[in-house]
Amino acid sequence: MNKLHARKSYQERLARVQGYIHDHLDEELDLNKLAEIACMSPTHWHRIYHGVFDETIAATVKRVRLHTAAGMLANSAIAIEDVGKRCGYPNLQSFTRIFSDCYGMPPARYRKEGSHAKFLNALEDQGAVISGPWDVEIRNVPELSLLTIDHHGSFMQIGEAFDRLFGWLAVRNLITPDARLIGVYHTDPGSYREEDLFSKAGALLSSATAIELEAPVEQTTVAAGRYACLHYKGPYADMMAAYLWLFGKWLPQSGEEAREGPVFEEYLNNPREVAPTELRTEIYMPLED
Repeated sequence: MNKLHARKSYQERLARVQGYIHDHLDEELDLNKLAEIACMSPTHWHRIYHGVFDETIAATVKRVRLHTAAGMLANSAIAIEDVGKRCGYPNLQSFTRIFSDCYGMPPARYRKEGSHAKFLNALEDQGAVISGPWDVEIRNVPELSLLTIDHHGSFMQIGEAFDRLFGWLAVRNLITPDARLIGVYHTDPGSYREEDLFSKAGALLSSATAIELEAPVEQTTVAAGRYACLHYKGPYADMMAAYLWLFGKWLPQSGEEAREGPVFEEYLNNPREVAPTELRTEIYMPLED
């Protein structure tokens, strides 16, 4: 097998396993099962996966399950026990214990007091002012040329597209410490059905090396211009409330007008390396000049 075919083979296997994890969270996802999906021996596959993602398969499964559960808790009224079952936890006790260890509070408390709550409370507070405890600044952003993979459906599941993009870059040795991960969101979840939502998982590389693009990766340009940048700290699952506050409270009081074009997010640290409560994200809303 030549290098090109080997590279494509590993890329396809990584993508296949990532897709299976995201689509079967409510099932048992052990090493042997995922190695079978990758068509490799468990030991060999585990070493490859860990080497590419710097994360074990077990850690990936746990992270994705808890992220999905946090999104359901923050953005739906699904019963807590049902949330746990949908995310692969056999009983409420195990779900509560594992969720508490990662998010710092049990699921019921998280639903009431997670970081999404402060944005929702501020949105409802008629006396709240835009200066609040959330830092928003106006920035002039240059044009960004990204390598992207399309994602259709819930924005909560864009992590699968990022994992596929990361795998695509990794097998080509394009991952560098200064690479920037950026999500581009083209549709409003309040105006479209979930299945019609469209976004892109993107990477901004500093290398000037010419890159031969292959499906599913393409080049996407984010327009230059003025943007409102909200500095957000906390789980990705809570950011819907931050958007509601930014558009529903900050924008009307700011004297600014939103410009046509997608919003985008830049992820400043790595969910594989820090707790969800320590994640830092910049949310960019395009503004008229």
